[in-house]
Amino acid sequence: MTKKITGGCCCGKVSYSLEDDFSKFFFCHCEQCRKLTGSAHAANLFTYAENINWDKGVEHTRRYEHPTRSFAKVFCTECGSGLPYLSSTGQFLIVPAGSLNEEPSKLPDAQIFCSEQTQWHKAGLEADKVAKFPD
Repeated sequence: MTKKITGGCCCGKVSYSLEDDFSKFFFCHCEQCRKLTGSAHAANLFTYAENINWDKGVEHTRRYEHPTRSFAKVFCTECGSGLPYLSSTGQFLIVPAGSLNEEPSKLPDAQIFCSEQTQWHKAGLEADKVAKFPD
């Protein structure tokens, strides 16, 4: 039996639950994912399309669909947090790993589009690791 895990947005208006049943987990370094996340890479888990229960606040979600390319993002209209969304083909539910409340059992399969990885991210991986803001 697969365990249930939960997720949601930063402000708490949107929450969801799903089975911890993921087929793929990618860190994507492409320019579009960097822009959509505002970070060095997207961390996306893939599962079957029906694997989601919107527990609260689905009316507070909005989908952005790029007009000429095949990528999208669903986010909370209050706080902007990234949330799960159906792929453009409808074949997969894509779950931003950072929106989960618990650790998924699936570990990353690959880092993709590494040719677009930024130099500042590569350097950051070598930077000091501290538990809070440095002194």
